[in-house]
Amino acid sequence: MRPGPVRAVLSAACCLVAAVMAADERESFDLHVPVAPSPVMSGGHARLFYELHLTNFSGQPLAPQAVEVLDGHGRSLARFDGAALAARLAPVVPGGGAFDGTLAPGMRAVVFVELDLEPGALPDVLRHRVGYRVEDGTGAQAEVAGGPAPVAPPAVVLGQPLRGGPWAAVFDPGWERGHRRVFYAVEGRATLPGRLAIDFVKLDGGGRIAEGDPDVIRGAYGYGEPVLAVADAVVAAVRDGYPEAGRVSENGQHPLSKGSGNYVVLDLGDGRYAFYEHLRPGSVRVAPGRRVRRGEVLGEVGLSGSGGWPHLHFHVADVPSPLGGEGLPFALERFELLGRYDDFDALGRAPWVRVEPVLRSRERPADNAVVRFPD
Repeated sequence: MRPGPVRAVLSAACCLVAAVMAADERESFDLHVPVAPSPVMSGGHARLFYELHLTNFSGQPLAPQAVEVLDGHGRSLARFDGAALAARLAPVVPGGGAFDGTLAPGMRAVVFVELDLEPGALPDVLRHRVGYRVEDGTGAQAEVAGGPAPVAPPAVVLGQPLRGGPWAAVFDPGWERGHRRVFYAVEGRATLPGRLAIDFVKLDGGGRIAEGDPDVIRGAYGYGEPVLAVADAVVAAVRDGYPEAGRVSENGQHPLSKGSGNYVVLDLGDGRYAFYEHLRPGSVRVAPGRRVRRGEVLGEVGLSGSGGWPHLHFHVADVPSPLGGEGLPFALERFELLGRYDDFDALGRAPWVRVEPVLRSRERPADNAVVRFPD
């Protein structure tokens, strides 16, 4: 039976649509930025830290070849390809086998982005363009655009969390298992609490971290140093009494819920919480609900929980949960910049690269900078 005129027209139209889609459209990646980036000043630049999630919704393996960051007018702000992209692209669960940069159907990976922009040139929104290769034997090349992300208001400016120094502000966005790249999914959502966390390690003038044997925890220069409230705030949560080892080499594995050791969490208001972790057992001086003043002593530096040396882990997040919050940027009201470690392996073994000391205000310490706080 021959189709009627209407069916024939519809059939022809469907064929035409299918042909156009085959020629012009292709299923590929869902592009998503889960947390809008906030600018924070560091080293004279406005820095944006965020993640672009790529999820392969196609039926073929896809290999990203380039990721370009655009402003709302389509102007290119940064482009990552080759080795630069490979250094930033990682599966959401690293260590699960070799990752060659190809995403199987249904797989998700993350592009970790850090942008250094001029303070007066911040866009209102970011967009992304991803070029990729289809690994179906044809080697077809294509691209997809999307992943819009508004640029959020600037980072909160806080007081100093410690006194004196020198302190190494340990942070490197490229470390595979550094705070910047470790996701947790413990409270019904995958979060990155340490997105901008800094580990503060106290040094002497030669870059050593301890007097005598560096394996002895109580011999570390930072051990027992008071940690300070960075703002007038309300204590949201504390943990004290979690034990610490006598030696760094004896600090073994800890349950996930205890990795942060003893801590204090301050409610800064406006959905921001300041975290002080790995405090010395028995040193916490505050209780939940108590109001504290900026500069008030909260506890002391220790090595409770996970870690390779006594230090203060400090970060800001959007909820008062050590593992369940999204890390937020923060700047410090004032510190003196003394230099930096270009080679992190030299920390504890050799002096840092010195610069003429300079006072920095309302900034985040640069990656692996060495700083001094007012006494």
